[in-house]
Amino acid sequence: MIHIFYPDESADSAYSVNYKALYNRGYRGILFDIDNTLVEHGKDADERAKKLIRNLNELGFKICFISNNSEERVKRFNKDLHQSYVYKAGKPSKAGYIKGMKTLGTTPPTTVFIGDQLFTDIYGARRAGLKSIFVKPIGKDTEIQIILKRYLEKIVLFFYTHFNTKGKIRK
Repeated sequence: MIHIFYPDESADSAYSVNYKALYNRGYRGILFDIDNTLVEHGKDADERAKKLIRNLNELGFKICFISNNSEERVKRFNKDLHQSYVYKAGKPSKAGYIKGMKTLGTTPPTTVFIGDQLFTDIYGARRAGLKSIFVKPIGKDTEIQIILKRYLEKIVLFFYTHFNTKGKIRK
């Protein structure tokens, strides 16, 4: 039962994922969570995020941000990035992921999702049939519901790293 929350891969951050390898394996679309995946919660896109998205576009990836936040929040983050986005995505419902893929013109076999929360991001991506990459959160959580989820995530991650044959948290 706990396996439904396991990501396909994991990395220290969205900035340490081997995107060229993903592209070489046939992935063409990336759906990203925003808060604590690309920037600290509530922050605008910083230079590091801008550079990553620019590099991914140059590599040939289409990008879509998938967020449970309001349109105002996602628009503000995306202001200088000019990528597709889905706001109020309702993660872990698969509808937001499907909408993101439709926007990009990709399919589950050619799309990867990257996020920092197992119970919303990764579980939703799995439900939508996507390859999922779990990354460690960037910032410190301040919302009580996320803080509580992080404690439960630690249990899942313990089993993922110690008993999952796919292996360890990878860089």
